Amino acid sequence: MYSEFSFNKEETCRKVCVKSYAPEDEDQMRRLAFLKGGIKQNYYHRWVIDSTRVIWCYDKEDKSPYCTLGFPIGCFKDPNSQLKIPCLNNSEFKNNSLYLFNHVDITITYHMESDTTGNVAKLISSRVEPKSYKHTDENHLTCNEPPLEIPEDEDYFSVIYTYSVKFEESKTVKWSSEWDHDIESATEVNILWIRLVNSFFVVLTLCGLVIIVILKSICRDIIKCNRIKPPMYNWRRFGWRMIHGSIFRLPKYGMLLSVFLGQGTQVFIMAFFSLFLAGLGFLTPADRRALVNYGIVLWFLLEIPAGYVSAKMYKTFRGGKWKTHFLLTTLLFPGIVFTDIFIMNLSLWMEGSSAAISFDSLATIFTLCFGVSTPLTFLGVFFGKRDKFQFPVRAYQTRRVRTQRRFFTKPTITIILGSLLPFGCMFLQLSYILNRIWSPHMYYLFAFLFLIFLILMISCSEVTVLLCYFRLSVEDYGWWWRAFLTSSFTSTYILMYAIHYFFTKLHVIDIGSIFVYFGYTLILVLVFFLFTGTIGFFSCFSFITAVYGVMKVR
Repeated sequence: MYSEFSFNKEETCRKVCVKSYAPEDEDQMRRLAFLKGGIKQNYYHRWVIDSTRVIWCYDKEDKSPYCTLGFPIGCFKDPNSQLKIPCLNNSEFKNNSLYLFNHVDITITYHMESDTTGNVAKLISSRVEPKSYKHTDENHLTCNEPPLEIPEDEDYFSVIYTYSVKFEESKTVKWSSEWDHDIESATEVNILWIRLVNSFFVVLTLCGLVIIVILKSICRDIIKCNRIKPPMYNWRRFGWRMIHGSIFRLPKYGMLLSVFLGQGTQVFIMAFFSLFLAGLGFLTPADRRALVNYGIVLWFLLEIPAGYVSAKMYKTFRGGKWKTHFLLTTLLFPGIVFTDIFIMNLSLWMEGSSAAISFDSLATIFTLCFGVSTPLTFLGVFFGKRDKFQFPVRAYQTRRVRTQRRFFTKPTITIILGSLLPFGCMFLQLSYILNRIWSPHMYYLFAFLFLIFLILMISCSEVTVLLCYFRLSVEDYGWWWRAFLTSSFTSTYILMYAIHYFFTKLHVIDIGSIFVYFGYTLILVLVFFLFTGTIGFFSCFSFITAVYGVMKVR
């Protein structure tokens, strides 16, 4: 449904339409039941006026102003409910009653500018204030009636929808985005800055630890090892020095690890450029078409570096099953995501939801994956299999007997505890992001998100390097998979928090919404698994290569 406004023509209590629900009509009763359920679950309208989304501003319980995109369709005043925002503590609303917002007061703010063709009005913002009026006579509307209560019984129910509109000229604000009012009124921005600073100091402390380990311990040990003859010094003081012949022994399941690293590289580059451009304002959720086109094009182009890194690592691991490797690189991650989306849409189709993706769209995505993604991946694999990493020391074939591990160097302990710190750096920001994703609000602070991305990347690198050094000190050379899993286990904590968030914060009752939530959560966890694991692996790989590269092997 749409309505037309005339510029600078104010309207007061103008009728839009009349909707009736008769008890004898089953279809109308079903629609009324859906409307009641939507009010109880805090459904929102999302309106657009002249390509600008409508903003609803209100005062919170602490009297601080707050703005959000869209506005609720009604109010269910329940003293025990957590959804108290739509009612706004209105004294006219009775407890345990349903009220429908059938009237809106719209305020359009604009700015006049001179152009070659004359004066031009530029829209700055569109704000709305929802209200509930029990109109009795559609020919004499006053918008001063008591609230419109929806009867609980299946009685005849009629609704008259109205609106009022007024225009305000702004002399000071010449141009703004639809997020400006939200940014100015959101009190969480200051809290986010505090959280970000806390995470920054944690990362700064980690940087100090890494510097101490590298400059004071390793560099000192390398100098002593290179200057003192072996019979004159006890090499056992340098545990990492004793395993130089086994440190680059090839890992088990090298094909799977190389596939993870290739697709993790693709995810990392995709996330970096997307958040960087969004932080600069080049990408915005308001223009969904441009955002989707950018994502599809960039993802397909990044199939080339994904195939290159995967093939180069597999070549380094001396793999020979190139056909299987190519199929896994091409289909593993996209196949999991496509299957997940298909299951979500299958549940939405069964529920009859309009949010389901059509079968033609799914077929188009599937065709693009085979027609565009596969050749680009093959191109990357073709160049990647012609090159491999050169290790600074030679790996001996005879297996070395490992010493008894200490508690803090056991694989399970280091993986579980090592990923806690990166998760802690992003935990508070993650809760804010989930609140924005699964609520009527929008996440617009992409500069914050980019800084969180950098903090997570640095923390994963530093934790992996530290734990890698501790394992080398006790002569433990099995670092390939542990370097990947130490930081990628952060995704497990994200999954645990998402499950906790679902049962404590959300009020979901239908099976379609449950499938959608956990379907997108699975994609999020998989993305974090590949991204954090790749960052940790290459950080540890660079660290070990640098350390043994400057050491003189005798």
